[in-house]
Amino acid sequence: MASSPNIAIMGAGIFVKTQYIPRLAEISNLIVLKAIWSRSEVNTEPQFLLRRFNCFIQSRISYLCAFQESARAAVEIARRHFPDVECKWGDKGLNEILNDESIIGAAVVLAGQTQVEMSLKLLKAGKHVLQEKPAAASAREIEAALSGYKSICAKTPGQPIWAVAENYRFEPAFEEGKRLMAEVGEMINVQVIIEGSMNSTNPYFSSSWRRNFTGGFILDMGVHFIAGLRMLVGSEVATVSARTSHVDTILPPPDNISAVFQLENGCSGVFAMVVSSRSPKVVWRVVGLTGTLQIQRGSEDGRHGYLVSFFGGDGQSKSSFHAFSGVTEELKVFIRDITQASLKKECGYEAEPRLTFLEGARDVALLDAMLESGRKKGAQVEVKQF
Repeated sequence: MASSPNIAIMGAGIFVKTQYIPRLAEISNLIVLKAIWSRSEVNTEPQFLLRRFNCFIQSRISYLCAFQESARAAVEIARRHFPDVECKWGDKGLNEILNDESIIGAAVVLAGQTQVEMSLKLLKAGKHVLQEKPAAASAREIEAALSGYKSICAKTPGQPIWAVAENYRFEPAFEEGKRLMAEVGEMINVQVIIEGSMNSTNPYFSSSWRRNFTGGFILDMGVHFIAGLRMLVGSEVATVSARTSHVDTILPPPDNISAVFQLENGCSGVFAMVVSSRSPKVVWRVVGLTGTLQIQRGSEDGRHGYLVSFFGGDGQSKSSFHAFSGVTEELKVFIRDITQASLKKECGYEAEPRLTFLEGARDVALLDAMLESGRKKGAQVEVKQF
């Protein structure tokens, strides 16, 4: 039996502490978390910042988010489950991870603007990478990233895996929805309606990188919903026409988008997303000749997840609730893939398709086309295919 692989986490922010560490703890029998890296061990001295920004509530929130991103804070949480995890920070810590041959994989959970650069550094060092979504900021960055990855694979034995963590492709609700699509028959129309809840109560609201990111929260949040769409319909989107606007000025622009799209199979649909709404709602609906599939976010018995419903042509319906578990499932698959890839280094190993960088790239390319169309006042834009 192969020994558990050593991995590192690059980043120490909110998602690392609330999702990665707890989810990895659930499967601690499968991996060894050897290190957590951040730009700094601790960000700054708290009392100084509190005095300096005493009159500015927003700055206090930003400070708290920044202070929580220190490597030391994340390591203290992780040691409850991984007592030997090491704290790494700065250039020195990064180089130690890059040169540590015992670390075969890394999760990159950083600001969206820096993730591709970090991922390529790790891949060049021979590490397998699970990069948090979004895969990149634009179709242009994707092209450059894929070129860099191709060059690395040509020079690196065993071709390191570059995966993108898009948990929606691993949510049981979407796996069930994909299965039920066979009962929908020929598709007539597709609808994706998103009314988000990104306000001051959300821990990511004050995230500076998201506010300065191309596409703002539309891109960062939207890739999830696009991933769900693409998984269900099983056909790529060929063209889009969209309108965007900026209504809620406490959010970065744009804060809403309405798009009409056409799939390569000829079916058309709509994608409407509002970043912050008073009445949050998330729903996918596929109408076909023999039935209609709907997946809607909700809760049951205190668990959050999705209700999957199928409405047949005979007036009958069936539904099932599936709690969120996609993050854990994608981590399991990544660990399995890098373990097998290490064992089969000489003959090659084909990673799980749902985790590939290409899948994440296609999510971004579709949203990038919608945002481009919005900038062009609704002009039809072809989606870049990868």
